[in-house]
Amino acid sequence: MSLPRKYEAMIPRAERDHLEQGLGMESGYVLDFSDRTFNDFFYETVGIDPEEKKNLFNSRGTSKAKRLRSFIERGELATVAKVLRELWEYRDSLVMPPRVQNEENTRESFFSTVARIEGRSDAIDTSAIESFEPNETLEELVASIKRDMDAKKPQAGIDRLHTYCMKRFASLVKKHGGVECGHDDPLHSRVGKYVALLKANRNLSPMSERIVKSSISVFEAMNPLRNDKSFAHDNPDLVEMEEARFIFDSVTAFLRYSKAIDGRHFED
Repeated sequence: MSLPRKYEAMIPRAERDHLEQGLGMESGYVLDFSDRTFNDFFYETVGIDPEEKKNLFNSRGTSKAKRLRSFIERGELATVAKVLRELWEYRDSLVMPPRVQNEENTRESFFSTVARIEGRSDAIDTSAIESFEPNETLEELVASIKRDMDAKKPQAGIDRLHTYCMKRFASLVKKHGGVECGHDDPLHSRVGKYVALLKANRNLSPMSERIVKSSISVFEAMNPLRNDKSFAHDNPDLVEMEEARFIFDSVTAFLRYSKAIDGRHFED
């Protein structure tokens, strides 16, 4: 469903300035995209071909900045939020991102905008759940989790989210620490090894360090939840939907952070 309001009404002026400066939109561009790579980005990120969905992209003009503004006001809210997050992640990967007066303020304002857009949608953000290596079983696991989230049934996917996290953190520990997790290593142990790598290789702020350390106990609590309140076993009661969504969002927030920094902030 298209948004009933204009781009300018959706985003306050100050935030809009930060968003456009952060993405280098002042001169009609978006980051370092050409017309072709702009289209490729949308297709690869959200499966939308701008050339086929001209109604979403061309209401304001044909420059890349105008096409992005059009998409923000006409696209599905959850998809718009996902695209903006992915654009910032791409921006972080650039050797020379657009220059802004205050990087921290720009970033904070940008994600405040994304949060506002996400707050208008009840869609569950599954962008952190992805196939991180070529593996048919992993791909089916990812697809099954996303099917449950798209159907607004987070309580049905708790057991598979646990399985996904087991695989994901084992992969991260092996990739960045060169260490194989044991078959019997519980989830919180794998997360603990990854957190140790983060602390050793990242200059974390005190607040970030406290958050990532506390995540170990969060993932430890996921073990009995999976065993006693999910479809992993023949349990009479499942975790309630609202709580399941809260758990899913909290777990994937850490997964999203690990995805954002993966391969760019670890020492070789």
